[in-house]
Amino acid sequence: MFLLKAFFTALFSFIALLLLVKMLGNKQVTQMTMFDYVIGITLGSIGAELAIADEMKVFLIVLVAMITYSLFALLISIVTLKSIKIRRLFSGTSMILIEKGLIYKKNLRKCKLELNDVLTLARNQGYFNIADIEYAIMENNGKVSFLQKSSARPVTCSDMNIITQPDSLVCNVIIDGKVMSQNLRHSGKDNAWLDKQLKAQGYNDYKDIMLATIDGNDN
Repeated sequence: MFLLKAFFTALFSFIALLLLVKMLGNKQVTQMTMFDYVIGITLGSIGAELAIADEMKVFLIVLVAMITYSLFALLISIVTLKSIKIRRLFSGTSMILIEKGLIYKKNLRKCKLELNDVLTLARNQGYFNIADIEYAIMENNGKVSFLQKSSARPVTCSDMNIITQPDSLVCNVIIDGKVMSQNLRHSGKDNAWLDKQLKAQGYNDYKDIMLATIDGNDN
């Protein structure tokens, strides 16, 4: 009986946590600010406590705490959308670390970074010579963005005055043997067109295909 109770408690905890997280909104880990990160960890910890609560009183206390925490987090996220000052308070601001060859030691200390840390991050993004960096900026999500000097950038088609065709997204129309009907319609094609293309390449059954895509040139 207690195993069944533990199962349903954990299941309810999972569902409650999932609903609250969806309410707060989806955001990739790389896009999370420090405040978002702390909110996520705290909600996860409270959810774990909820999953192993063995008494109804404890269960309700933890549930109310998790809902309250989520509502406050939601309120703060709404307020930060409307107020720049409050947004800076909770999310922080970007900070320039390198500007036109000048290294800001004071900003490095504020970000708790050493110069070696910045150089390592630069190398990870392909910048092995600090002289090629015009700007290095610490973003409010903890990542460092680099702007390469124009003289060190690779030559582009616009630099060579070469006219190119605009790129387009590749549309997946078959995944694991199943036709993505909505994607197929979005690309302006139908099943008859798809069947014709597949037969031209020697395929007769969708189940034989792991992935089929259509590009902007109907390939």
